[in-house]
Amino acid sequence: MNCNELVIGIDEAGRGALVGPVYASCCLLNKGFNVSILNDSKKLSANKRNEARKLILSNSSYGIGFATQNEIDELNILNATFLAMQRAFEKFLIDAEKHHCNLENALIVVDGNRLPKFLKKYSEESLFNTDNPYNFKSMTLIKADSLIPSVMAASILAKTQRDNFMLFAHKKWPVYNYASHKGYGTKAHIDAIKKYGLSPIARRTFKFS
Repeated sequence: MNCNELVIGIDEAGRGALVGPVYASCCLLNKGFNVSILNDSKKLSANKRNEARKLILSNSSYGIGFATQNEIDELNILNATFLAMQRAFEKFLIDAEKHHCNLENALIVVDGNRLPKFLKKYSEESLFNTDNPYNFKSMTLIKADSLIPSVMAASILAKTQRDNFMLFAHKKWPVYNYASHKGYGTKAHIDAIKKYGLSPIARRTFKFS
């Protein structure tokens, strides 16, 4: 496979929601990928996200991971997000190896301003580190999901995967109308919680008001 050897993107979806897992994706786009279809997943319509998702899945190496609402309650949302990113990264490495990608000297870019612990060994502060067979470098970048194509792609994969979970949850617990707000703290969602109580997928350490 003709892999883009420069930038591996990582992003999350669902960090600010009140219910359900937090998802993360790690993505390396193939060379020649039509990046004009990409953007921050929040700036694309659902149809555009799903169209982009299909092309990304068939023209990249990727991994998607998540941390459950129970893990969020146990670890806190930041650490659970990092756990989801680590799971996505581990799956990505397996997929990239399957596709015979050359990952040598790749740069890993994480959307935001906090580098997950599992990537710190690839950061500039980690000198003399021998546990880096690909010679990775890693960094964070605020709004990378609007600037870096591979991070945009990771954003889209994480967002669409989580949205699909919330559509499934809507069918199981329709009184909360998850299909509409995807578990975020809208007035309609808060009103439903007040009326019906917490759902089985609620993050119980979050504030519901």
